[in-house]
Amino acid sequence: MIRIPRRYRRALVAFVTAIGLAALTASCGAVQAQGNAAAVQTLRAVSPYGGDRAAEGEPQRGGTLRVGMDRDAVSFDPVVQNANQAASVVYDSLMRLTPDGRTEPFVAKSMESPDNGLTWRMGLRPGVKFQDGTDLDANAVVLNVQRHIDTVASPAHRFAERISSMRVVDPLTVEFVLGEPMGEFPTVFALSYSSGTLGMIVSPTALQKYGDAIGTHPVGVGPFTLVDWVRDSRITFTRNENYWQEGMPYLDGIEFRPLPDTETRFASMKNGDVDFIYGGYYQELSRALADPNLKVYYGPGSGGERLQFNHVRAPFDDRRMREAIIRAIDLKALSASQYGNQMIAADSLFDASSPYHTQAASDAWPAYDLEKAKQLVEAYRADGGNPDFTFKTSNSRTSFAEFVQAQMAAIGVKVDIQLYDLAQFSSAVMQSGDFQLTTYLGSIDTPYPAVANLLRSGGSGNYGKYSNPEVDQLLDDAMLTTDEAQRTKDYQQVELLSARDLAVGWYSRNYSSNITRAAVNGVYRYMTAGTWFEGVWIKQ
Repeated sequence: MIRIPRRYRRALVAFVTAIGLAALTASCGAVQAQGNAAAVQTLRAVSPYGGDRAAEGEPQRGGTLRVGMDRDAVSFDPVVQNANQAASVVYDSLMRLTPDGRTEPFVAKSMESPDNGLTWRMGLRPGVKFQDGTDLDANAVVLNVQRHIDTVASPAHRFAERISSMRVVDPLTVEFVLGEPMGEFPTVFALSYSSGTLGMIVSPTALQKYGDAIGTHPVGVGPFTLVDWVRDSRITFTRNENYWQEGMPYLDGIEFRPLPDTETRFASMKNGDVDFIYGGYYQELSRALADPNLKVYYGPGSGGERLQFNHVRAPFDDRRMREAIIRAIDLKALSASQYGNQMIAADSLFDASSPYHTQAASDAWPAYDLEKAKQLVEAYRADGGNPDFTFKTSNSRTSFAEFVQAQMAAIGVKVDIQLYDLAQFSSAVMQSGDFQLTTYLGSIDTPYPAVANLLRSGGSGNYGKYSNPEVDQLLDDAMLTTDEAQRTKDYQQVELLSARDLAVGWYSRNYSSNITRAAVNGVYRYMTAGTWFEGVWIKQ
């Protein structure tokens, strides 16, 4: 087992625990200030990394879990970019992140470096078979990693291209030689599907059989096998009877249903149509926390909800307009109107409890100041700029868009609103970069690769095309170093520089959660809500 220092993860555990204790002891009128706003802190962290399996009791076998997704999957091919919440049931991960700050082998048996991060050897467990009965071996790993190297559009290409060579040492051992030492290399085999990962392996036999159609015929080593996929309706899986973990999975099957509308998704949970949902917004989380018949898995973490500026399109290619928008938004009013006075306000990339946070970044963040915002708008207009813009977002954020529209009117800026369903929004707006201003969210499990995705030039989540060469260099240094103290300094500088640049407009921490019916047990999740289902069971 390889252990990589992740004080950040431990800081998150401490932070969410503190929030939970505060919620139990504070009165409803208690106010805790954070950043530029004061918010009534009644939200609490609950089981951020999953359930307490010892307390849940002996798992029971049987039953079908019905899962409400926030969108349909695009593909089950790991080299295709998409937020597929069902992929983890087909593809187990070679490595996994753990709540106490480690990257540890999962389907893999070991991951070690004999030379401080330049060469890595991965050992595989014997007897692990794909769902088609073929063996997971070193050749399968090399073939899959090579696909990411060859596919420039793959969300994991940026990890794979750092590999100079690979070789099969023996049927259960793969050796990777990197272009330069990389302390974070094991992490790229542990990430969730939607983040881009090298750790989810497709059967070579299935790849040869289906070719480019593998995205609709996935074959992995995971706990469940695909039975049927009816687009925009359901994805059905049955138990993998030859799963490598003896006695698992416990469920007979899983059915995923795309429910993109927030209200519909939560109503489906309440009335028993589904047993498990992915909640992305405050509305679902707050209602679920108040319902004794539901279980909640949630931790706010770092990152969170943000305004996404387009740095290569007017008016937000001008820093003055980015600052004007941030100064014009009253976070107290936002919390009251959109979050029931429970918003956990944000003024920085990392939460204040994180070792990667520097107070200088919060100090550099623009405070709410309506007059200053007006002055910035007028200066921009005087130079010939048009401060009016179109605000694009998903139809689940209608009231938020209207709030932004009203706030901008107060500083003399006209805002048109365009709404999209979530699947269309993701592709037509975010991934295409077709926006002036929009809103997005994302929590951070570990700084790498989430921060690079968001802030590095060309990053997979850098939808606004922000670019700062100094930030790029710091992010590269943080990824490559094996010195935790240096990594901490690098991320502190990234936070400070991106705050000064106003790379994105932070306003709230994260509300991404998993919500289940009371009978559902055995949940294991990442802070970003990526979930693993081999241990899930339903109390009969």
